[in-house]
Amino acid sequence: MARLVLGDDHTVFVDALTTVLPQRGIEVVGTADTIEGTLEMVRGNRPDVCLLDRFFADGDVLDSLDEVVKVGGPRMRLVLLTADRETAAIRRAMRTGAAGYVNKMCGLTALVEAVRKVSAGEPVTRLPALAVERNADGVAFGDEVLFEELTPRERECLRLLVSGAHTKTMARDLGVSDATVRTHVQGLLTKMGVHSRLEAVSLAVRHSLVDET
Repeated sequence: MARLVLGDDHTVFVDALTTVLPQRGIEVVGTADTIEGTLEMVRGNRPDVCLLDRFFADGDVLDSLDEVVKVGGPRMRLVLLTADRETAAIRRAMRTGAAGYVNKMCGLTALVEAVRKVSAGEPVTRLPALAVERNADGVAFGDEVLFEELTPRERECLRLLVSGAHTKTMARDLGVSDATVRTHVQGLLTKMGVHSRLEAVSLAVRHSLVDET
């Protein structure tokens, strides 16, 4: 069972997680509602994972990530859990030492999966569905980040979809069955937050997610 320290100043959210996470095999060994309090909890409990909100009354966690990582030691994995969707913030967090970045809108299942993956040494980034996440100019937030979440086969399928290939053509080119292609395509649709192949192609072309040459 992964041992976890939770730093978040939203009381209802913290109460819910401390109730639900142990049911999913994650032990919450400490909670805090400030950055300083989280540092103390990490120092005193030596958790496997520190799940940390980004903004507190005493500051932006991004400015203190290096200190949290240092206090936690090389074994601890740090995951930011936030409503923030800035891709620049994600990159900064990962460069500073965070092993994961999970948006609160992604739900409990995605959160539990992220904690389990970082506990196993895998980096994780989870953002909400891209189809509805646009700024005033119609540009999506985080498209490139989620493209990195696709498996190599899913990326190949996306490139073939962009080129206009149908299931049988994709199966022939990849050397797999039609059913396997459909599985890969469904996987990429889910991760990209779209509901059809056409939407996936439109998103990929609009934001140059694949090389069409």
